[in-house]
Amino acid sequence: MDSVLEFLKHLTEADWLMSHGGLYIVLLIVFAETGLFLGFFLPGDYLLFISGMLIAQSPEPFNNIPELSLAYWCALISLSAVLGNFVGYWFGRKSGPYLFERRETWLFKRKHLIQAKEFYEKRGGGAIIVGRFLPIVRTFAPIVAGVVKMDFRKFALYNIVGALLWVVSLVTLGFWLGNYTWVKENLEYIVIGLVIITTGPVLIKMIFGRKKAVAEETGQREPTSL
Repeated sequence: MDSVLEFLKHLTEADWLMSHGGLYIVLLIVFAETGLFLGFFLPGDYLLFISGMLIAQSPEPFNNIPELSLAYWCALISLSAVLGNFVGYWFGRKSGPYLFERRETWLFKRKHLIQAKEFYEKRGGGAIIVGRFLPIVRTFAPIVAGVVKMDFRKFALYNIVGALLWVVSLVTLGFWLGNYTWVKENLEYIVIGLVIITTGPVLIKMIFGRKKAVAEETGQREPTSL
C-alpha cells in the first residue's frame, strides 16, 4: 500500500515524470485510468494539467514552435484516452451477459443494470462526455456503456468528443498558466478547483434531479382522497 501511495505522489511531480519517461508515461496512465477496471485511482486531471506545464517548459518535439508541440501531445493523449474507453466498452460488452444472468444479491440488483441501460439509451452521449471530467466515473462509464450494449457508433462519437474536450481543455490550461510561479506553488489547489468547477453543476443536477424524481414517485403512490 505504501508503494502505491508513493507512486501516486510521484505522478504529481513534474521532475519525476520527466526522468521516468516524460509525457509518454502520461499516455500509459491516461489509457489505464480510462480503460482498465483498476485504474480508477489514477489522477488523470492532475496529470493533464502538469502535462501542459511540461510542454510549456520543454516544448518537444517542436522546440521552435511550442504551440505545435502542444497540438502534437494533445492529439496523442486524446488518442490514448479514446483507446482506453474502447477497451472499457469492450470489457463491459463481454462481461455484460454474465452480469445480466448473475444471481441477485443484496449488493447486486439486476434492476440497476436495466435502469442504467434506459439511462444510456436516453442520455448516453452526455454521460460519456461529462464522465470524462469526473474522477472514478470516467473509468466506469465506458464499462457500463458496454454492459448495457449502448450503440457502438454513438458511443464512439461521444467517446472521441469527450476525450478531446477533456484533454485539450486541461492540457492547454496547464500550458498557458504553467509558467506562473503562483500556479506552480498552488498547483494542488488549482486542480482541486478545476475538479469542483467541472463536477459541481453535474452533482447538483444529479442530487436535485433525484430528489425531484423521488418526490414525483411518492406523489404518484399517494392514494387519492374520496
